[in-house]
Amino acid sequence: MVGRGGGPGARLAAVATRRRSGPGRVARSRPARVAAAVALFAGGLALVAWLRAASGAAARVRWARRLRIVRLSGRRGGHWLAVRVRGVGADAARRAQLDEQFAVRSAEDVARELGHMKGAVMKIGQILSFAADGLPPEAQAALAGLLEDAPPMAPSLAAAVIEEELGQPPERLFLDWDPVPVAAASIGQVHRAVLVDGREVAVKVQYPGVAAAIGGDLDNVEWLASLLATTMLTGLDAAAMAEELRARMRDELDYRHEARAQAAFAHRYRGHPFIRIPAVVPERSRARVLTSEWVDGMPWPRFLADATEAQRQTAAEVVFRFAQGAVHRYREFNGDPHPGNYRFHPDGTVTFLDFGLVKRWQPGELERLAPVMDHVLVGDVAGTVRAMERAGFIRADHGLADDHVFACVAAPYRAYLTDEFTFTPSYTADALRSVLDLQGPYGDVIRTLNMPASFVVLDRVVWGVSALLGRLGARNRWRAILDEYRHDAPPVTRLGELEAAWRRARG
Repeated sequence: MVGRGGGPGARLAAVATRRRSGPGRVARSRPARVAAAVALFAGGLALVAWLRAASGAAARVRWARRLRIVRLSGRRGGHWLAVRVRGVGADAARRAQLDEQFAVRSAEDVARELGHMKGAVMKIGQILSFAADGLPPEAQAALAGLLEDAPPMAPSLAAAVIEEELGQPPERLFLDWDPVPVAAASIGQVHRAVLVDGREVAVKVQYPGVAAAIGGDLDNVEWLASLLATTMLTGLDAAAMAEELRARMRDELDYRHEARAQAAFAHRYRGHPFIRIPAVVPERSRARVLTSEWVDGMPWPRFLADATEAQRQTAAEVVFRFAQGAVHRYREFNGDPHPGNYRFHPDGTVTFLDFGLVKRWQPGELERLAPVMDHVLVGDVAGTVRAMERAGFIRADHGLADDHVFACVAAPYRAYLTDEFTFTPSYTADALRSVLDLQGPYGDVIRTLNMPASFVVLDRVVWGVSALLGRLGARNRWRAILDEYRHDAPPVTRLGELEAAWRRARG
């Protein structure tokens, strides 16, 4: 599962880490460039959306949300100008100090504002928080809150949603109900409860009005896709990409879709040696309420701080195997790979949560991608380019040399072209930069590329998992593991042997 391009957050991280110094221009430090890119992205999104706003109640909701982002962008822009002025005449050490202060304050401001907004805008913030490895530790800590918690809604509002959906207040539906949420995220928050039969459960309750908020945010998706098509991937079908993103996020708003997807994954991985999926409680689940079994485990920040090296390496392989198995064996995968959705356990197992954004391959979609991957992984230059042409990934009349196209296409596959590879925090940004820089050595290739809409969610998974592996410093035989899922090759690690035995036992 090695895709082309990258999701919005990953692309932004790559653009933000690109060096832009030259005659007459003060070189920006990497933290400052990342923070400035976050602020400019938010401001650009809001200003364009403002011009397209309609009338009516729904429009007022959209205007209010856009105004918050405009104010955020204004604050960050004003601070950026102040930093530039204060840096005039200063030495390099003082400019670096000012840039770091700007990055930290920007991260805190963005996390605070997007955390309150929830919806699709907060989800963009979650992507940014995990992709922006160039920020200083204090700034990363501020943005990390978007992966775990957001300001919760009042207990009375959560209780009202449950009563509207299930017909009774939570105190009558559950033996025990905790009105204080244990987690709050982009479109809902989670409460701990106990069923009448004694089972502990997690109850996810959707925020009132979040559907209208996300509806307004999705109005901007086509504009963002059009901007991407104009500036980076000129062959992109912007309308098709926008519709794919809309469809996936609308699915997230109906917890019944998520309940069906989670139940399917739980059945698929029942008894698995290292992958855990919580079971759904259908009688306590509806369109805005989802109840599933309670799972303890370490959240990502604690795991990252406390895990041993062996635990890190095991967790990395588990996450990678979960993604590959879903894409290649089951043809249905979770498109929201940020680690706030994972719980890590001392025995090396990982629990995967949140199945709101699930992509199912349609007939023929994976078959278009697979030949390109296979040719790249064996170093078949001509075969790769011909497969790309047949799949529509590159125009047949591109007129470029095969070896030049292959050098560009193979750059993001570096982790899979050697027997063993170590992911690093900079790997994802470096790989993306090689295929996004229109002024770089592969600019002519990039301008001919097209990413079909159906691979948008896959790209998010590819780069999200790569970023996570980089944070863990994951080292393994990734190519051989990928072959297990692509071609049913024999297992090459202990986890692979455990999974193979489990599959044989299940028939």
